[in-house]
Amino acid sequence: MKKIVFFCIPAHGHTNPTLGVVRELISRGHQVWYYSYNAMREKIESTGAIFVSCDDYDMGQKLSPKSAVRVGKDLAFSIRVLTDTTLALDDTVCAHMEQLKPDCIVADSMAIWGKAVALKLGIPFVSSTTTFAFNRYSAKNMKQSAGELFRMILSLPKISKQIKRLQNKGYPIKSFLDILQNDNDTHTVVYTSPQFQPYSHTFSDKYAFVGPSIRPAGDRIEKKKDKLIYISMGTVNNDMMPLYRKCLSALADTEYQVIMSVGDLVCVDAFGPLPENISIFPHVDQISVLQQADVFLSHCGMNSVTESLYFGVPLVMLPQTAEQCAVAARVYELGAGIKLDKSDASSILNAIQTILSDDAYRQNAAEISAGFKTCSGARGAADKIMQVCEHTI
Repeated sequence: MKKIVFFCIPAHGHTNPTLGVVRELISRGHQVWYYSYNAMREKIESTGAIFVSCDDYDMGQKLSPKSAVRVGKDLAFSIRVLTDTTLALDDTVCAHMEQLKPDCIVADSMAIWGKAVALKLGIPFVSSTTTFAFNRYSAKNMKQSAGELFRMILSLPKISKQIKRLQNKGYPIKSFLDILQNDNDTHTVVYTSPQFQPYSHTFSDKYAFVGPSIRPAGDRIEKKKDKLIYISMGTVNNDMMPLYRKCLSALADTEYQVIMSVGDLVCVDAFGPLPENISIFPHVDQISVLQQADVFLSHCGMNSVTESLYFGVPLVMLPQTAEQCAVAARVYELGAGIKLDKSDASSILNAIQTILSDDAYRQNAAEISAGFKTCSGARGAADKIMQVCEHTI
C-alpha cells in the first residue's frame, strides 16, 4: 500500500479530472490524502480520499473560485497568489509531509505549493495538468497581445520579489517559469490525447497523455426536438446576462431545443416568460446534456471542451482567457468548431446553423473523440503515479 498526496486549486475544471484517478488508486488499495478547499470537499470525499482543508491554514489568502479566474488573466497576481498560498501552507504542509512520509505527491500544475513542497523535501512528484501541457512550442497557441506582453514586462519586478520570498523559505525556485512551465524532466499526467495536445511530440517520455476522465451521467435529459443546442459559460466566470439574452433572442421560437446553464450569479426569473423551445437552469448535469446535444456554445474551458468532444459534439466558441483562447484555437485548427468574432444574436445563430449544415464539424469532433477513447484514462494516470512511487521510471 502506497501513500499518495494530491494538491489542487479550488476550481472544478482542475479538480474533476483527478477524481477518477483518485478512485482508481483507492480501488487498488492505496491511501490518498487530498489537500484542497472546502468548496471542493464533498466531491473529493466522495472518492474515498482523506480530505485536508487548506482554508483553515490559508486564512489570509482565502483562495476562491473567483481568484482562479484572475489567476488565468494576470501573471503578477497569479505569482503573488501562488506564493502567498505556498508560504501560508508551508509550516503545516511540511510538518504533515515529514510525518506522513508519502510515496508521492501529485499536484495540479497551478497548485505550486504541492510541487514546491515536493522539491523542498525531496518527495517523488507528479504534475497533474488539466489544461494543455505548456512549453515553448505549445505556447504558440497562447498568443498574447502587445498590451498583455507590455503588462507582463512591467510586472517582472513584482514577480522577482515573490520568487525571492520563496527562496528565503528554502524553495529551489529560480524564476516564474519554474512555477508555470511544464519541463521535460518532471513526470507529468496530462488529461488529453496526444492528438489533441498541440506539439505533443515535443514533450519527453516522462509525459503521460492519458485522455479525459469522464464521469458517468447523473440525470436523464429528454431530447424533445431533432436538434439540441446547449449553452454554458462554465462554473465560475458566468455572470453574462447580456450574452444569455442575445442567445435567447437568436434561438427563440426556432426549430431547435435549447438548454442554457447560467450559474448562480444570474437569476433565472429575470429572463421572464421563456419560449417553448428554450429551458434555462442555474445548473445542469453537463454530461447528460452533451450525450444528447448537437452543438455546444461554450467559453472553452478545457474541461467543457473535452467533455463536448468526447461525445462528438462540435462547438461554437466564445473564449474569455488566454488559456481558453488556446483551447479554442486547437478546436478550430482541427475543424471541430467555430470561434465567434462577435457575440450578437445574428452571429450566434449563423455559427450554430453553419455547424448543423456542414457534417464535417461533427466528423472532425468524432475523430477527436475516437482519439480520447483510445487513451488509458484514469487507469493510465494511476499507473504513471505508481511507477513514480516505485521508482520504476
